[in-house]
Amino acid sequence: MSGALPCVAVVGVGRLSRPMVVRLRRAGHGVTVSNRTRERALDVAAETGAQVVNSPREAAASAGIVIVSLSDDQAVREVYEASDGLLAGLRPRATVLETSTISPETVLALVPQVQERGAVLLDAPVSGSVELATRGELTVLAGGSKEALDRVRPVIDVLATRVLHFGDSGRGSVMKLAVNSLLLSMATGLAESLVLAERAGVSRADAYDAFTQSAASSPFMLYNRTNFVRPQEAATHMTLALVAKDLALVDALASSVGAPMAQMTASRGLIAQALAAGLGEQDGSVLAEFLRSGAVTPPGVPRAASRTTRPHHP
Repeated sequence: MSGALPCVAVVGVGRLSRPMVVRLRRAGHGVTVSNRTRERALDVAAETGAQVVNSPREAAASAGIVIVSLSDDQAVREVYEASDGLLAGLRPRATVLETSTISPETVLALVPQVQERGAVLLDAPVSGSVELATRGELTVLAGGSKEALDRVRPVIDVLATRVLHFGDSGRGSVMKLAVNSLLLSMATGLAESLVLAERAGVSRADAYDAFTQSAASSPFMLYNRTNFVRPQEAATHMTLALVAKDLALVDALASSVGAPMAQMTASRGLIAQALAAGLGEQDGSVLAEFLRSGAVTPPGVPRAASRTTRPHHP
């Protein structure tokens, strides 16, 4: 392994950050990992030879570049601010790549704390699937110092094929929420349209193939085909609970800037019903199954009057 390559710490081993560790190690980087559930860190270490440490503080102390990938704002704040947290171990002149999907306000609150340590924080959430992460084809949506971003490009380029910079701190997180708002609206629309075609007599597979060969096609639709067409084989790309978390962040951002979000409001209503039905830990594509169940109450319609027609098969 070349000593010229920077060492990287990864705090949080999840669906997207795990393949990041794999790619960084294959590229020759020394990698230290820290995760609240230690077994996940040990698992990726066994595969890659990454070093496992006991705390975010130790992880940050080990490297000049720190990648943070966590589930929500509370987890991020705890990881930075705890007594054994990232800030306590952060090196001067280090760069933190905050890839979590979190509120821009959380990013802006963390920036000065990182600066007090003589380091730089970039909000750098990523867009893409596990498959794209595995191939190193993510898109990075970055906010913060362009100079700092340029310095860490050799590491980012192992993980992503597109790096989009939006200017000041927080704007990368703004764009991640905007992208996710669009994707999650697509997901609910896809579920509704698929069930519509099924009930009108078109087979599920044929309907999905038509979607992917129409103007509606997108990478999102292509990599979710199995989950929507054969839900019994569904892999978990993003749980419905995390979908709901992201839409709550979108709602808060929209409220703060006065942006009308009628589609998001409708999606949140459907997702709230699915969560109440106990589907929160399933992949977001479970919305199609929920619609098929006939348990959905349209807005403003009493449950007893909601549509419960069984699917019509050709």
